[in-house]
Amino acid sequence: MKRLLVVVLAVSAALAGCATSSPDVVSRHDAQRMSTVLDGVVLSTRPVAIEGSQSGIGATAGGVVGGVAGASVGGRREAIAVGVIGAVVGGVVGNAVERFGTREEAVEILVQLKNGERRAIVQAKGEQPLNPGDTVVLVTSGGKVRVTRAPVPTAPAAEPPKT
Repeated sequence: MKRLLVVVLAVSAALAGCATSSPDVVSRHDAQRMSTVLDGVVLSTRPVAIEGSQSGIGATAGGVVGGVAGASVGGRREAIAVGVIGAVVGGVVGNAVERFGTREEAVEILVQLKNGERRAIVQAKGEQPLNPGDTVVLVTSGGKVRVTRAPVPTAPAAEPPKT
């Protein structure tokens, strides 16, 4: 029973790491593809939460664990009834574990583009916090947009004197 519970918790933890909207993580599909880049300035940011997923895997795993745990209780008649109750309760708990385990803290960023248009983007919090007034780039690839700080321009290297 304890071993089965550990397996369910491990599966739930793995589910939590499956999907992210972090600007610091690029999907395999977007690697080595040309992206569109727009320059802008952050107008405002506000914290939001990205709702967790409910794929059914958590409910299924919880139902199995609850059913097996309940079926091991009491005699034959009690085991069936408690097994069914355990499966239902386990399914509800497993679904909640998946939903809250995959929830992400995020930020909604309002950006003014150089052409005057405004865009709002929601993404998970990245390594670099964005603040009003920061210059940023909006990178669009595969229909998804991420906001990152604009690179700091550097002076071109001076050419060596010709002899």
